[in-house]
This record gives sequence, C-alpha cells and structure tokens, in this order.
Amino acid sequence: MSSHRVVADPSGASLAAEGCVGPRFLIIGAGMAGILSAVKLQEAGLTNVAIYEKASALGGTWRENTYPGVACDIPSHLYSYSFAPNPNWSHVFSPGAEIFSYFEEVARRYGVDRLIHFGAEVRLLEWRNGLWHLETNNGETDEGEFVIAATGVLHHPKYPDLDGLASFEGPVFHSARWDHSVPISHRRVGVVGTGSSAVQIVGAIVDEVAALKLFQRTPQWILPIENPPIDEEDQKRYQADPNAIEVLRKELAQTFEAHFANAVVDAASSEVKVLEELCRANLDQSVKDPALRERLRPDYRAACKRLVVSSNFYDAIQKPNADLVTEAIDHLSPTGIVTKDGALHELDVVVLATGFRVDRFLRPMDVVGRGGVLLDDVWADRPSAYLSLSVPDFPNLFMLNGPNGPVGNFSLIDVAELQFAYVEQLVAQVLAGRCREVSATHDALERFEAERVKAAQKTIWVSGCRSWYLDDRGIPAAWPWSFDHFRARMAAPKLEDYELVG
Repeated sequence: MSSHRVVADPSGASLAAEGCVGPRFLIIGAGMAGILSAVKLQEAGLTNVAIYEKASALGGTWRENTYPGVACDIPSHLYSYSFAPNPNWSHVFSPGAEIFSYFEEVARRYGVDRLIHFGAEVRLLEWRNGLWHLETNNGETDEGEFVIAATGVLHHPKYPDLDGLASFEGPVFHSARWDHSVPISHRRVGVVGTGSSAVQIVGAIVDEVAALKLFQRTPQWILPIENPPIDEEDQKRYQADPNAIEVLRKELAQTFEAHFANAVVDAASSEVKVLEELCRANLDQSVKDPALRERLRPDYRAACKRLVVSSNFYDAIQKPNADLVTEAIDHLSPTGIVTKDGALHELDVVVLATGFRVDRFLRPMDVVGRGGVLLDDVWADRPSAYLSLSVPDFPNLFMLNGPNGPVGNFSLIDVAELQFAYVEQLVAQVLAGRCREVSATHDALERFEAERVKAAQKTIWVSGCRSWYLDDRGIPAAWPWSFDHFRARMAAPKLEDYELVG
C-alpha cells in the first residue's frame, strides 16, 4: 500500500494527509458515522484518513436541524458512542444543541477534527486502476483504496410542491434550514407538516407566537413520553463510575429493543398492541374537545408511520392561540396560505416541516464503479445495497446507514458501530493480501433483497398508511427483522457473498 498526496485546496489550507503511509481511507461526511469511522480507523492503526464534509462544521443532522424544540427521540445514554460515554447529559432525551456539542467534543478528543476538509462537497467518486479518485466542488482531489460513505439519511430537505410559494411576502424556510434571524415572537406563524419536527416546533413556540396554525395533511399518533432532567446526583455518579453508564446503557438498549425496536417488525406482536393502547389513551385523555380529538385521530395503526414522541403536543395544539387546519392547502398568497375551501390564513412566517428526501444517500455526487458503471443507473428504480453496506461493482466502498438499513427502529449509533466492525473485517481481507478489491456479489444482493421484501410483509409499516419508510412499490425501505438478527448478521461477513478480486 502506497502513500497518497492530496492536492491542497484553493485556500491554501494545510492538509495533514501528505506523508502518511498505508492504505488511504476517504470518509464522506463528518456527522455521527463519519466521526465514528475516523476514531475506529485510528484505533486500528490506520491513520491515513481524510474526511470530506460539504458544510463548514461537523455534526450532520445535528448541525442541520436547529429549530426550536429539536431533540433526539432515542434516550441520551443510548444515543452516544459506546467508547465515549457522556456522564453530563442534561435530559433523558437530549436537546439537539447538546448532541451537536457532544459530537464536537468527541471529534476534538480523538483528533478527528484535524482530518476534516470543510466546505468540500464531493461531486465525483470514480474507481480507476485500483483506487477511488475523488473530486470536490472546490477543486480538491484525492485518491484512496477505500471509501467510507457516512453521508446520512435525513439531510436533504424535502420541499412541498405548493403553488405560490415564492409569492408569499414573509419569510419561508424549511425546518432543517431554520432562519434564526427571523423573529417569531408575537407573530403569526404557520407550520406545514405533522411529523416529529413539526410536533417539536409546535410545542416549543406556541407560547411565544401571537398565533400558530398547524397545517395537517395526515394526523399522527403521539406516544406520551416525558423528558425529565437527569438528576445532578446521577450525573456525579456517572462521572465517578463510568461503569454505571455502561450498565444503564445496556438496560436502556434491552428495554428499547424489546418494547419498540423488535415490536415494530411484527405487526401482530403484543408489544405493538401496547403501543397502540398508549397512543389511543393519550389522545382520548389529553384532548378535551371531541371535534378536535377526532381531527387528530389517525385512521391507521400506531407505529405504521414513524412514531412521534411528545409530552406537550396535545397541550400545545389546544392553546387559545393555536389552530389545527385540516383543509388541504391550495396555494400561498402574498399574505398567507389559502386552503381548498377558499379560506385565507393570514401569516407572517411559514415553516415547512415537510421532512427529507430519504433516497439520496451518496447522491447527488456522481459515483462511477468498476467498468464505468454508474451508481445513478444501478439505483435508477430505487437505492439498494447488500446488508445496506455494499453495492456490486463498487469495490472497497462501504456505506454506514445505507439503503434499507435500520433507520427507524434502532439507535443509529449502535447500528453504525456494528456496521463499522463488520466493514473492518472486510478491509482486513485486503490488508492481509487475500485480495485488492471487495464488494458484494449480484447474487448476494438479489437474495438479500428477496428476503427483505418477504420479511417486510410482517411489519407494522405495511398495515395501511403512507409513510417515508415506503419505497415506490410500497415496500418498507428499512430493516424488517429484529435487532438480534441485525447483530448476528453484523458479527462476521459471509465471504461467499463477496467478490474478492486479486
């Protein structure tokens, strides 16, 4: 394995890669999975690493989403690296800014921050002569034996196709592009959408704004989970005894897996029925007005869509200055939103809490594999990858939290840690000289997809709703088995499912 020298970026910034010896790893993305990858590579003595990040800061989704009320719906001590426990989480479910700070601190502690090329959006990855050749939109080039695609899932905002959007005279922005220069205090704010972001925003701003209108296309089931602060004594105990955090983390993982993660992959499970009862009771007991209650009641089973967690949404939507609008949006006018019934809802600010394009992954970058095959062509119908990690004819390219992985039912940090340990075993085949290229076989991907599609029929996600989990065929684009099954599949690669090239 030879050393590689990158071409310096136009700003003249020093790039630490020059002089590094050994196989070169190009990591795309400096979010949760990118930071993890760099830490684990360095732990393994593989220090010839560069991270390319399109933004000016690390943090991924926690850099992008800064809207009021943003928080994780996975318990804090579970949504953290196993190798970097944090004794100082402030709440059971941490606010976004705190998670962002955590990733910044971990990156500094492990020296990952010095490996990142900021403002370097990868526009091209091309496999030529046994190496991946990388080009960015700011003129940087690099090459390496391996690519780790840590590009994430929820970072390409999905904008609604609404007539007149550009005609509205006030500020309009996506929840993932929150404009903090826009004052909302004592103003009339419209929120379009009813997913997790919208629910968090409504609960956070309703007492600040003059009027809040929530434009609902589809109601959501709300699981009532409180988010209390973590006691100072517990924080001190975790600081003094890191093992106490590990014990707590295992308990949280077991509870989360048993009562949610493993439940949603079996629509007939007793655990799903318990979730349904909790959601129904929450709606029935929390919303006093029977007419409003029925407008908030979904006509599908709980957890069919990604389950929304909130302790204050129903209280917020019943405030005197809040209004739930269930009539469909017709268009925007200069002064507000006009619904299909002809009503004008006058607004000062419009927030589009309309989710993300979840089928992007490596795109929009051009990825060219062996023999000139284009990833865009391979994914023309929909994205797919063997075990969500590897695509045939794209050697030595590994995705963390790639297509059809456990994006909606497990902690993505746990997922990424297990995936990276699996990837390390594939990389070891190359480092041991058994091959120079490794990628899934076409047959392995076809078998995996057939198994996945069949298993998906048992999940709660196909029980009668339309959600971002479903692909163009109505098949859940998510891992349809238990976490135990995922852990078992990630324990060791079946090398017969991989093409190992000389």
